[in-house]
Amino acid sequence: MMQGLGCNHCWINCNCSLPCRAECKKRTEPEAMFPRAFSSFAAIPQARQAMSRFVRMNATDSKSRLANKVAVVTASTEGIGFAIARRLAQDGAHVVLSSRKKANVDRAVAELQTENLSVSGLVCHVGKAEDRKRLIETAVERHGGIDILVSNAAVNPYFGSILDTPGEVWDKILDINVKAAAMLVQSVVPHMEKRGGGAIVLVSSIAAYSPFPGLGPYNVSKTALLGLVRNFVPELSSRKIRINCLAPGLIETKFSLALREDEATLEKTMESLRIQRIGVPSDCSGIVSFLCSPDADYITGETIVVAGGAPSRL
Repeated sequence: MMQGLGCNHCWINCNCSLPCRAECKKRTEPEAMFPRAFSSFAAIPQARQAMSRFVRMNATDSKSRLANKVAVVTASTEGIGFAIARRLAQDGAHVVLSSRKKANVDRAVAELQTENLSVSGLVCHVGKAEDRKRLIETAVERHGGIDILVSNAAVNPYFGSILDTPGEVWDKILDINVKAAAMLVQSVVPHMEKRGGGAIVLVSSIAAYSPFPGLGPYNVSKTALLGLVRNFVPELSSRKIRINCLAPGLIETKFSLALREDEATLEKTMESLRIQRIGVPSDCSGIVSFLCSPDADYITGETIVVAGGAPSRL
C-alpha cells in the first residue's frame, strides 16, 4: 500500500524514499500522467509542449514561477498594490514599487527587504508624464528591462450624486484611473518587446459591473478599464504581450473605508456575497501572479473578478 501511495503521488515532488523512487522519472512524463489525453494529442506539437510545461511547473516551487522577471507595480505601498508587489517578489520577480509619497515608498521597500525579497522603489505620481517616464526608465536601468506591469493606481475624490459631479472631478478621475494606465502600457511595450513579450494587469473593480452608490465617476472609470484591455489585445498579442484585468470586490483597505463605514452600503454588499466575509488584499495577489506567469500563457483580454461570489456577469 505504501509503495502504491508513493507511485501515485510522488510525481508532483520527487523527494520520496519509497521503493517507487526509481519509477518516478517515468511517472513525471506526460504520457504516464495523462495516458488518454496524451494519446489523443500526441501528434500536436503545441499540445505536447503545453502538457510538458504543466508537469514542469507543478514540479517546481513557487519562487521559480516568476524567476528573474522584472515587475513594475504602481500604487504599491499599501493595500492591494502592496500585496501584489509582495506576492510577485515571493514568486521570484524583481519588483519596483511606487507611490506618490517617499515615506511610504521607503517604508514598503524596507518591510519587504526584511523578508529577503528583491524589491526597490521610487516616487511616482502616475498623473504626471515625467514621473511615469522616470518610473519605467529606472526599472530598465536597475534590472535591464521590464516583463510585468501592474497598473493599480486610482483615485476617488468625490462621493455623491453623479448628476452633481463637477467637471474637474471627472477630469481627475479619468486622468488618473484611465489615461495614466493607458500611457503606462504604451511606455512599457517597447521594453517588453525587447524581452520577447510580457504580461500586463490593470486593476479595475467589481464596480465596473455593479456600480457602488455615490461613486459614479469612479465606477465609470473602472468600467472603462475593461474596454481599454479589450482594445489593447489585438495590437499587443502580435507583440507576444498579454493584458488582463483584475476586478476586486469590497476589499479591506484604506481606499474602501468609506464604503465599509456606510452601514447601508455594507449591508447591501454583504447580502450579495456568497463567501460571507470582506476580502483582504492577499485574496487578489495570487491571481495577479498567476496572470503574469507562464501558467496563463493562453489567457489575454480577460477580467478576473475577485469578489466573494458577488454577481458580476452572466
